[in-house]
Amino acid sequence: MKFCSECAHPVSLQIPPDDNRMRYVCSNCGSIHYQNPKMVIGSIPVWEHDGELRLLLCKRAIEPQYGYWTLPAGFMENDETTSDAARRETLEEAGARIDLHELFSLLNVPHVHQVHLFYRATLLDLDYAAGIESLEVGLFTEAEIPWDDIAFPTVEITLRAFFADLKKIRQEDGHFSLHTQDIFKPMRRGLAAK
Repeated sequence: MKFCSECAHPVSLQIPPDDNRMRYVCSNCGSIHYQNPKMVIGSIPVWEHDGELRLLLCKRAIEPQYGYWTLPAGFMENDETTSDAARRETLEEAGARIDLHELFSLLNVPHVHQVHLFYRATLLDLDYAAGIESLEVGLFTEAEIPWDDIAFPTVEITLRAFFADLKKIRQEDGHFSLHTQDIFKPMRRGLAAK
């Protein structure tokens, strides 16, 4: 940050009185500009037919991770709830309408100043299509998921936890749980787009 969003004068990094962190502070109007993590919200949309469960994934048409697969997700907007954001992102990226269930994973990604939340969801129908941020959209069984081409560590962790919970449920000794984790692993870099 170089200029104050309140008065357009230059800002400088300093620790404001009664604070313990460096912040951008305007020397003209005194505004303190706090920078906080961004929320990335998405869904785990599934379709079950004749006992076979398939999960909807999107192939990214944008950077970062162009050409890699992800769950439908994106940055939360002002004036929406996390559940609103999950529904909106699923519609925007996959053209899919969903019935949203409970929060499934909450993943802190401090090195990129983000928190990722994924909700379990059920597709309302099979009328889906790639949005402008997706090259393609498809339904996958667990065995069909392109594990080597998953875009982000948070998505892989969420998917693996989902299928582990599902296995326990099918063995009648489990349920879907809330999964939390801190992720310090950076996403893959320098790989050719798929």
